[in-house]
Amino acid sequence: MSPHDWYVAAAYGLTALVLAGMIGWILADQSARRRELAELEAQGARRRSERKA
Repeated sequence: MSPHDWYVAAAYGLTALVLAGMIGWILADQSARRRELAELEAQGARRRSERKA
């Protein structure tokens, strides 16, 4: 492999690693927010966007 090929492979590898990290972070954060919403709703808090019956 030429130095250019190594550079391209490293760039793609780093990009894949960063994207995987961001996806993992988003999924973990989504789970935490859902848990927080469930706790708030269990305490009686309601969403402002909820329609009145």
